[in-house]
Amino acid sequence: MRSDGLVDLSRRAAPAELPEWMDEPGSYEDFRQCLVDLGKVNRLTFGYRPTLDFLDRVIGSGGINGPLRVLDVGSGGGDLLQHVERWARSRGVAVELVGVDLNPYAARAAREFAQIGRITWITGDAFSYSEPIDVVLSSLFTHHLEDNEIVRFLAWSEGVARRGWFVNDLCREVVPYKLFGPLAKVMGWHRFVQHDGPVSFRRSFREEDWRRLVAASGIDLLSVWLQRWTPGRLCVGRIK
Repeated sequence: MRSDGLVDLSRRAAPAELPEWMDEPGSYEDFRQCLVDLGKVNRLTFGYRPTLDFLDRVIGSGGINGPLRVLDVGSGGGDLLQHVERWARSRGVAVELVGVDLNPYAARAAREFAQIGRITWITGDAFSYSEPIDVVLSSLFTHHLEDNEIVRFLAWSEGVARRGWFVNDLCREVVPYKLFGPLAKVMGWHRFVQHDGPVSFRRSFREEDWRRLVAASGIDLLSVWLQRWTPGRLCVGRIK
């Protein structure tokens, strides 16, 4: 917060200095309802489009032999992978989909929400996942991490993903930051979502943040691309 009482969006707020309620210990019922409403947010804001566009690029680059093995890190309630599964069916692409999340409530909720297909849900640390991976995905995950953790995640993704990786997250800009709180209140979304949404934007990114983090991870900046998606998304990815 600036001295004049306005929020400073010129820099990324660290998770340690600006916590989100969803990251704190709580009940399964609160966590589950929060995931339900986050799914509504993703659908309302077309939040899946950037990731599905990336996957179109991956299959368009050719060279896929056998099922495309996709790992979604920080998979939450699993709504992204359910959309990936529908995408794969619509394009006739064989896939093996795995969602991993540290929160044990996440796998429980994802299994409860899943209505189609065969997606594997794992509770644990993605860094310990040892099966082959073609593509590493994450959505609204990296803003929960400190900078050094993001650098580690990028370097790990680069090392394990045979076809590429993609980070779908928020863009730290004034308009989405100011609009989200009133929208969440009008829509009656869970109190976690009402509180954490504006916080998430303050902990999110601009292009210069991603350039710095990618460079720190040892990945060649010329090999990745950054792209804004309306409303309020900034994505970074690489196809090998």
